[in-house]
Amino acid sequence: MGAYYEKIPPSLLAWILTQHMFYVATAPLSSQGHINVSPKGGPYFGLTSPSQFWYQELTGSGNETISHLHEPNNARICIMFNAYEGAPKIVRLWGTGRVLENGSREFKEFVEARNREVENKAELAKHKIDLIPGTRSIIVVDIDQVGSSCGFSVPFYDFKGYRDVLNNFFENKDKKFKETGDAKESMDQYWAFKNAWSMDGLPGMKRATWAAKEYDVAPIKKIVGPLGEKLAYSKGAVGERRQFSLEQMILAVLVALVLGAFAATRGAEVVDHVQQLLAKNGNETAANVQAWSQSFSK
Repeated sequence: MGAYYEKIPPSLLAWILTQHMFYVATAPLSSQGHINVSPKGGPYFGLTSPSQFWYQELTGSGNETISHLHEPNNARICIMFNAYEGAPKIVRLWGTGRVLENGSREFKEFVEARNREVENKAELAKHKIDLIPGTRSIIVVDIDQVGSSCGFSVPFYDFKGYRDVLNNFFENKDKKFKETGDAKESMDQYWAFKNAWSMDGLPGMKRATWAAKEYDVAPIKKIVGPLGEKLAYSKGAVGERRQFSLEQMILAVLVALVLGAFAATRGAEVVDHVQQLLAKNGNETAANVQAWSQSFSK
């Protein structure tokens, strides 16, 4: 039945590496933002240690995971594996995620280090990082909790093979770009169009936001209908900074009015007192400051 661990126990390490797919869950910090769950398939993941998991993130029309992990003070992520054959089992890996974007120094160093590590280990060969044209980033998860549960209601499924549609699509796109030089066929322009912002308007792939400015690419609209106008992140045009609520603006105006009134009626007195106190020194100054501040609080 259910069990929890601080890191992946030996009994689960080998099982994880034999799985054909898993799910990734993230969410923005805003309670009004959209939670995201993404299925991942193919031999594009692995473990660097019992407390660190990685997967190769392939290009798609959405980029919620990247946006949520890039969001300041966020980086929460959960990876889930299900047993679709053999004994029932569900395994979850909770932790914080880091985005190593394709083209960055961190991306290059991680790929090289990982491939050196698995080079002479036959059991890890299928988890060698073989980059493809659609590779967008490497997501590294530093695990802080592991949970296993029964999975008694998860149905059986027979694995027939990996789909190659996505790989072929971006391979052909990359080939066209190299043959024709047409910038519209480049990965950068695809990323700029679809991966620069999340559906809630959070910044997405950094390389995509750079490409959007470099090639003047307008982002695809990902929120439709009246709901989009109510979201904390997407109020206004896609990609704009979040706007202040009416309550926040009223509060700011009231604070400004109070401070303005205080400065107008007692500003000269405040300046005069400060100048007098600065002319004195030692404990006398501290005592006068305390007495003066108490007089204003009465």
